[in-house]
Amino acid sequence: MSSASQPQTMATRSFRPGVVRVIRTVATVVVALLAAYALLGLTQTPAGWSWTNPTQQFMNFVTLGAIYALIALGYTMVYGIIELINFAHGDLFMFGAFVAMWILTVPLGMTGAVENPLQLIVILVVVMVPTMIFMGLLGMFIERFAYRPLRHAPRLAPLITAIGVSFILINVIYVIFGPSPVNVPQVFPLTRFDFLGGKISFLSLFMVGVAIVLMVVLQLFVGRTRLGRAMRSTAQDREAAQLMGVDINQTIAITFFIAAALAGAGGTIQGLYFGSVQFNLGFYVGLKAFTAAVLGGIGNTTGAALGGFIIAFIEVLATQLGYSRWSEVAVFAVLILVLVFRPAGILGQQLGERA
Repeated sequence: MSSASQPQTMATRSFRPGVVRVIRTVATVVVALLAAYALLGLTQTPAGWSWTNPTQQFMNFVTLGAIYALIALGYTMVYGIIELINFAHGDLFMFGAFVAMWILTVPLGMTGAVENPLQLIVILVVVMVPTMIFMGLLGMFIERFAYRPLRHAPRLAPLITAIGVSFILINVIYVIFGPSPVNVPQVFPLTRFDFLGGKISFLSLFMVGVAIVLMVVLQLFVGRTRLGRAMRSTAQDREAAQLMGVDINQTIAITFFIAAALAGAGGTIQGLYFGSVQFNLGFYVGLKAFTAAVLGGIGNTTGAALGGFIIAFIEVLATQLGYSRWSEVAVFAVLILVLVFRPAGILGQQLGERA
């Protein structure tokens, strides 16, 4: 074999495992989505079980899963790097929903749908980008003044502080906007298009697209950038990372910025999708997103996203079968069963205590 062909052969051998891994992952996702599509067509009638077109319920599952996944990513990132269950994260999501609503109604003065596609894109960028930046800065502020002073305190202290921050965020919104639901301008046109026998809205496509883009960008950032490597090394061994020159305070602050920014994005699409926001919104959605993070494997970003879509699937399937009142029971029953057999979650790894 010539010396010129040896590097090419070695590169090919090192490249193949990555290609195989990507193909296997894509195939698994496709099979899972097809199975979900088939199951969501089941309906129960007085005459027995039947199967109907599941396209509409499938889109409900994907859009709801996108919201849960974005919030769950913030939970799992913060826990992965400082082992803190940030109970205020759900209320950061709620806060972001109100920030987006305020930008739409006050500076932009929106009252209804925008028919011009280019104008709609500009409005969405003007709303989502400042919301994510503001929420990211708020997350950094909370980390700096609420959590950093307690970094070496007993674990119960930052946990109680997180609950306190949660109540502060709730009451700030309560005082400013009141206890009643606040309407969010529906800037997306109400027109829908037919797809596989179902009616699909452009808003649903936007929500799924935003969630997928943000999750892919997050994976690339964590896996392929210098700051991402710093985050992974800090999560693995904080003291060793600091000895290797990693700025721990900066890395943790950036983690809080990203987590809160994702919560802001989730809050924005939540308000656009449901048309209203309320001061106690963060508790219910945050609880399900935290459950998603635990189900998928707390500390694992891919697992958190997977857990969000699993919980959304369970809820939509229960509603489709006529058991909407039992959807939360089903969610936590699945969580308990998974944790019994895999205490670290679906994709989590059982690790020993840090030195």
